Formats: sequence, structure tokens, C-alpha cells
Amino acid sequence: MKNFATGRKPSFLSTTGIVVIIMLMAGCSSSSSPEIWAEGKPKHHTQSGFRNYPILPEYPPVGAAFYFRRVMDSFFLPDVPEDHYLSETDAISQFQQLNGQNSITWLGHATFLIKINEKTILTDPFLTEYASPFWDFGPRRYVQPGISLDNLPPIDMVVVSHNHLDHLDAETIESLQGKENIHVFVPLGLKAFFKDRGYKNIKELDWNERFSYGGIELTALPVVHYSGRGLNDKNKTLWCSWSLSSLSNKVFFSGDTSYSPIIFKTIGEKNGPYDLAIVSIGAYKTRKYGPASHLTPEEAVKVAIETKSNVAVAMHWGTIELSDEPPWEPPVRFKKAAQENCISSDQRWVMKIGETRLIPSKK
Repeated sequence: MKNFATGRKPSFLSTTGIVVIIMLMAGCSSSSSPEIWAEGKPKHHTQSGFRNYPILPEYPPVGAAFYFRRVMDSFFLPDVPEDHYLSETDAISQFQQLNGQNSITWLGHATFLIKINEKTILTDPFLTEYASPFWDFGPRRYVQPGISLDNLPPIDMVVVSHNHLDHLDAETIESLQGKENIHVFVPLGLKAFFKDRGYKNIKELDWNERFSYGGIELTALPVVHYSGRGLNDKNKTLWCSWSLSSLSNKVFFSGDTSYSPIIFKTIGEKNGPYDLAIVSIGAYKTRKYGPASHLTPEEAVKVAIETKSNVAVAMHWGTIELSDEPPWEPPVRFKKAAQENCISSDQRWVMKIGETRLIPSKK
């Protein structure tokens, strides 16, 4: 068992800076006053940005304890079981062996390579060591990406669910090759992020808007989450899940979300059924610090069922620590919940980082 982190530990001076930053973040994370609906627009639009809809109650700020725990995660990394990942050589070989077929490859966290219609789609790109705006500390990767930035295949499409640092990594975006040819799909407000980094083909979508490219119809769908990369940009850009549909396959990508008794049933009724639902199963023990913003493993199974998905694929675990649950607990609970809901072992996927599997065809 081992971990893969290679970055240096923060010095005393940078650790002092951490304390100051934690205090600032805690002080600036207080709940805002009720958001005023932007008249004439959908109900999730406000005069200052976006909100979850149906409207959720206001919650207190998460406080300094949450940020302090996340910083400490960069000092003390878990050991990683050998069967949790493939070597990069094996990952590349497996990906290439299935070249020309519709497939899915887990690179870690919420980052996947999805092959549909001979297009290679990269989801929620985060392939560097820290999910943090600060050098050498913050949530820290403890498993290398299944395929590193330098060895990625040519990317045709980038699909982003929201702008949190563990889902939209600036260094990854800046480092991708072939920017002039990559087609980018993002929720409202994120076009400038990519334009500033040299991308030309960028499409912003609101909830329930659709756009087709390369024989794939992409639909931005509602979820229950929030956005923000700094101290003063909370909910200035939209967050979403994605439906990716072609003649041969249909994939649901949840992004980050907490559970809704309405949203996912509606998605299933209006947009399902799906061959695959890629669902978040980790970072659920943040709830003691504030509102729910991620699924529990049990809720992830419910989302797969309610979106009428044939296969549930676990993501958002086993890569970086963003919450207080034991790092290897989520897949155990996910498999147990799936079994209790009569979902067979070949319909509940807990992939290895770097692993590629064929996407089941529509029946």
C-alpha cells in the first residue's frame, strides 16, 4: 500500500499563511440574504447569480473547522490499496485496445474519458496534485491520474459540471493540447474561463438547454449544488449535470449534487432511460459543517434508479480527501445499497483508476 503525492510539505511561513487564509475564508462564507428572482428568467436565476430551485432553506456558514480539516488533509494522506488503480502503462494499453469502441475510462475523482461516436470527451478536468488556489497546500491528490496530462489522447470535447477547483482545474485546462479544435460545454457563466485560456469553441447552456455536436446531443440538467472558486464569487456561475446522447449510447453524468426527491425523477421521466449513470458517491461527511452538497452512496443508487439508468458508475471518491468519511468506505456502502435494491454486480461499477470499460449498448 502506498500513496502517490509528490508535492513538498508547506513551510512554517506558508503554514502561518494557511491559518490567515482559513480565517478569511471562514469570515467570508456567511450565508447571504435571500436571493431575489430575476424576473422574466427561469426560477433558478437571481439578480446576482443563480440558486438551487426548488428553493432550499438558508444555512449557517461552514466555519473555520471545515477549512482547517481540508488543509490538514494535505499533510496526512491515506495509504492506497494496490487494487485501487492501474499503472499508467496498463491504463494506456487498455484504453488503446478498445480504440474505436464506445468506452469509459476513469482518470480519478470526477474526471473521465468517454468515447462516443468516435469522439473523446473529457469530463470535469482535474489532473494535477492540488484542488486548491494556493501553492502546495489544500486538498491533495493521493493517487496519480489514470492517464497523465502528457499522455492523454487527443480530446474532442470537454464537458464541465461546475467551477469548483476539484472539477475545473486551471492548470489542466491550460495544458490540454489542441485547444483550437476542442469543443467545450459548460453551464452559464463559464465561457470566459475557457476563452481567456485560448479556447475558441465554447458553448454555455442553461438548465434543460440542448446542443448537438458530432452526433451527440448534450443537455444541461438541474442538480442541487453551488459554485465558486474564491471568496466573493459564490453562485455567480451555474452548476449542472449532463445528458450525453447518441444513436448508440446514452450517458448521465451527475457532477456534484445532493439528493432531490423531485429533480432526478423528472430527469428520468423526461430524458431517460440511460445506459450509464455516473454518480458521485463520496464527500458526504461534510454535512456536519453545513448543508448537504453531495450524495451519500445510498442516495447515489437512488439517483441511478430514478434516472432509469441500466448501470451505475461510482465517481468522486478515492482520489482526494474532501470530507471526513474514511476514504475506502464509499464503495462498500455503494455496493451494499445497490445489492439491497436488486442491482446486480454487473450493473454497479466501482472502477479502478485508469480502468477502461465498454459502454453497454441501448437495448
